Amino acid sequence: MNHILRVNPDVTIYGPQENFGVFGAELPGTFYKRNKALPAEMRYFDGNPPETLRFGSAWPDGKFTWIAENTEVTPGFHLIILPGLWGVDLEVKEISLAIETPEGIVLVVGCGHPKIEAIVDAATAALNKPIHLVVGGLHLLPATNQEIERIATALRDTWKVRFIAPDHCTGERGFAILKDVFAERYIYAGLGTTLQLGPTVTIKAELGQPETPSIDPDDIRSYRQSLAQGPYRALLGRGGRVLTRQ
Repeated sequence: MNHILRVNPDVTIYGPQENFGVFGAELPGTFYKRNKALPAEMRYFDGNPPETLRFGSAWPDGKFTWIAENTEVTPGFHLIILPGLWGVDLEVKEISLAIETPEGIVLVVGCGHPKIEAIVDAATAALNKPIHLVVGGLHLLPATNQEIERIATALRDTWKVRFIAPDHCTGERGFAILKDVFAERYIYAGLGTTLQLGPTVTIKAELGQPETPSIDPDDIRSYRQSLAQGPYRALLGRGGRVLTRQ
């Protein structure tokens, strides 16, 4: 975010409208109960709160627009907002990006806290079009293998998701099960991957590599090495092994 605001300080940034959030927030001055028996110096705002309480942002110079409902920000680009609790201590609101394409919706998911099925359902209902591609974090790290298999199968068979490109918090078990369920329609989306959209989604060939929809052994090794040395160290066991539980 700091880099984005350095290179383009006037860019509009859409964030979820929450009571308290890193993008700033506001609440009506009546949101807390008053007690006029207290001396003025012991009361909030000396007993005279403003009509609107405004809270700052971690980026005070950012031009943030708060989103409280599904919004089309420009033709064909829709923000889908849902509350989510799965795997987090506090209720959060999460925005996903639904892009209209000739083949259907390209759904870009952040971390999937509202659960990926709910996000797919909301995007489908809002645009009344099929889901061509889901890309992003599916938040399957806290899920069991059985739950991941159920979700993967539902995405393929119930929601008719055509292609899937999971990353971020999906987890290795999620990668493996989704790859098995979606087969050739599973797209590897590692850091820096460029996806080519169309009736068939593929990875853009770079450095003479062939276009492919899947992950190869070299990618798996580099992924695990990066994971062992990166910010997910708390998830790892001795010797860099990923801790898993059923």
